[in-house]
Amino acid sequence: MIQKILIANRGEIALRVIRACREMGIKTLAVYSEADVQSLHVQLADEAICIGGPRSADSYLRADRIISAAEIADVDAIHPGYGFLSENAKFAAQCESCNIKFVGPKSKSIQMMGDKSVAKDTVRKAGVPIVPGSDGPVDSEAEAVKSARKIGYPVIIKAVAGGGGRGMRIAHNDVSFAKEYHVARNEAEKAFGNGAVYIEKYIEKPRHIEFQILADSHGKVLHLGERDCSVQRRHQKLIEESPSPFLNADLRKKMGKAAVRAAEAADYENAGTIEFLVDAKGNYYFIEMNTRIQVEHPVTEEVTGIDLIKQQIRVANGEKLDFDQGDVTWTKHAIECRINAEDPARNFIPSPGTISLYYAPGGPGVRIDSHAYSGYAIPPYYDSMIGKLICFGATRKIALQRSYRALSEYLIRGIKTTIPLHKAIMSDPVFIDGKATTAYMEDFMSRTPTDLF
Repeated sequence: MIQKILIANRGEIALRVIRACREMGIKTLAVYSEADVQSLHVQLADEAICIGGPRSADSYLRADRIISAAEIADVDAIHPGYGFLSENAKFAAQCESCNIKFVGPKSKSIQMMGDKSVAKDTVRKAGVPIVPGSDGPVDSEAEAVKSARKIGYPVIIKAVAGGGGRGMRIAHNDVSFAKEYHVARNEAEKAFGNGAVYIEKYIEKPRHIEFQILADSHGKVLHLGERDCSVQRRHQKLIEESPSPFLNADLRKKMGKAAVRAAEAADYENAGTIEFLVDAKGNYYFIEMNTRIQVEHPVTEEVTGIDLIKQQIRVANGEKLDFDQGDVTWTKHAIECRINAEDPARNFIPSPGTISLYYAPGGPGVRIDSHAYSGYAIPPYYDSMIGKLICFGATRKIALQRSYRALSEYLIRGIKTTIPLHKAIMSDPVFIDGKATTAYMEDFMSRTPTDLF
């Protein structure tokens, strides 16, 4: 039985895991960088060990130091959260070889689904629709142009080992393709140490809809419904909601079954996410699988009543899922706003610094997942997200109203944040009508005065 877990992460997700463990009677070990000595996850864990300098490369990405901390503190398991080493197959394999349970999928599943070309081939064989594209990586400009012409412009060039929008470029003709192909390869090489790219048909103005998967080690694979993540800027999600205002019951059922087939094809265990693009006609295409817990998992928790972090730990403990697909119901609507330390009026420039005042909203249907507090100094070394506001209610209209009300109450002083931006979006007719696609943010920013945020 798991009795102590090391959380190989920081910020709000580390707090989220600590709180779940405390409710389950499990001890926790926080690891932290020198920049995070005052972070809440360090203060609230049962134990804490410093693993290096401020930069991620010197701390949270040092698998050797994390494994050493786990062995020193005699932990039973490691929860990687999201980001950092959460989708690193080598790290998961190291945990397995050290007889430390990795709270996530098996290393072979991470490796399989982490290579986008392999992932696409795997799910295609399972009967899951994929976006038309090249047969694996394209190794030369000539081969790439030939593939792009066959697929038909516009196309999108994607890094095989990509994520977060890096190594991803759109081309509308041969001339722009030649330039973007080399840019994408260079970005991919710098970001991931792998410059391989592949080509896909570019679906214009789609919805980005993902399905939450939960699978145990006894062969049961379920989906917990979808999250609409279409509100993005440069492929970075800003707002997520569940259920999607676009899907009907029939399409939800079809996509849910496809998501389960994709997870089964990967011999998947634990929590994961199958991501799709959905066009205006309801055609859906697999794009990737995230083999970890997602930032936006709280919206699924609020609409289903299922605690995903606790389920992750139970599955890692070898337990069977104690519910079936038919038991999963969606009784509420939830919307999550990512609160980032950024200045939207200045091209979203990061805004690290000390928070002079922090006041979180409350009331019915409001949840805050955050590691921020008054006096907290936000370090400049990590992702700019400092919290998540999740509002929920019986209907989407109530969730929208609560989101606007809560954003109006949310006070963070001393730094710039995306709170005013989210407030403006919650009162925008296009978003209110549920018509936001992945092109929404570009349109919204072009027609909204920056003095509103």
